[in-house]
Amino acid sequence: MDVKSPYLHPEYETLSREEICKLQTERLRETMQRCMKVPFYAQKFKEAGVTPDDIKSPDDVRRLPFTTKQDLRDTYPFGLAAVPLSECVRLHSSSGTTGNPTVILHTQRDLDEWANQVARNLWMVGLRPDDVFQNSSGYGMFTGGLGFQYGAERLGMLTVPAAAGNSLRQIKFMKDFGTTAVHAVPSYLTRLYEVMQEQGVDPRKDTKLRVFAIGAEPHSEEQRQRIEKMFGVKAYNSFGMSEMCGPGVGFECQEQNGLHFWEDYYIVEIVDPETLEPVPDGEIGELVLTSLRREAMPLIRYRTRDLTRVLGRTCPCGRNHVRLDRMKGRSDDMMVLRGVNIFPIQIEKILMQFTELASNYLITLTTDNDNDNMTVEVEIADMFTDDYKRLQELTKSVTRALKDEILLTPIVKLVPKGTLPVSEGKAVRVVDKRKVYQ
Repeated sequence: MDVKSPYLHPEYETLSREEICKLQTERLRETMQRCMKVPFYAQKFKEAGVTPDDIKSPDDVRRLPFTTKQDLRDTYPFGLAAVPLSECVRLHSSSGTTGNPTVILHTQRDLDEWANQVARNLWMVGLRPDDVFQNSSGYGMFTGGLGFQYGAERLGMLTVPAAAGNSLRQIKFMKDFGTTAVHAVPSYLTRLYEVMQEQGVDPRKDTKLRVFAIGAEPHSEEQRQRIEKMFGVKAYNSFGMSEMCGPGVGFECQEQNGLHFWEDYYIVEIVDPETLEPVPDGEIGELVLTSLRREAMPLIRYRTRDLTRVLGRTCPCGRNHVRLDRMKGRSDDMMVLRGVNIFPIQIEKILMQFTELASNYLITLTTDNDNDNMTVEVEIADMFTDDYKRLQELTKSVTRALKDEILLTPIVKLVPKGTLPVSEGKAVRVVDKRKVYQ
């Protein structure tokens, strides 16, 4: 491990595009061979009339069937396992609040490869063995906790498995242990900063923080910049999903010009969510991923429902792995209001542009007199509730800016800080009450 090298795994991180394609072709054939042991895939390949020998380039993945979350639920719990359960050492699953949860199995090699991916990401943003890494993510079935834990340990850092919540304890650990890096969801970092202010803690002077790994919930560039400004810390966007392993699938480098998706581990496609045909680079579509190194439960053309676009396939950092834009939202999280398609992140982008507003907001959809309406409640950062004229002017400005973005006029309510509910995990941004009328 050369601590002066910008690459933890230079043999893979610095591959040329030609070398990436060659490696992907080989690994896609191997993955198909592994999937032939799964009745679900064996039947799908037979119906498509394709065998591993037919794979001549990564583009041939388009000949293979898609896999959906519903497929995982239909084969619950172990119907997509490609190895005997005796070879598996861990499983993770979703909450399963609507029907069966999705279950993902791991062999020991799967866990080792996962740790390598996360370690590669953390190294890429400048972390080294002498850093102290504090993980404020939940452990257990949620992959964010253990994924970052083992990745940080693989890199050689002292790790603080603080888990989610208990902001006072989080702050104490940061100060006492000399924490330099933190993994957290963006909405929680905003809450953490508020607690620091209440406690008279200045993160720039009273801590050694220098790197944040943020993800697990969609967030705007404006939200990231606000976090960086509050803490004086660089915040790097992270992407992961349990179906592929967990965190580590994609990560920003220090250029912060998009998420590098590791193409030695995945084949990345962006497709039209309606036609399922590929879209041109630069055009927003649904992210589809094929795992290339997983033993226990490889997935072919998994429809993530996340919306993004290709930004490029080269980078000044020297890595040629495809760069994707931050997730714009999910195709299944889209709100349809009076025939207009709206994503929560569009609302956030506008709200974060107003310095008078805090980061906590809530979108409520209702049906009144047969008309669908949107109410946007947002907390005020600078308390001036007694200045009615100023509040009125700010409300009008926010309403106008939102209308220009979403083409509808929402009801905007500015509320005192601390009014809206706060979550220690992923923030709840949308409450759709229209369902009671349907």
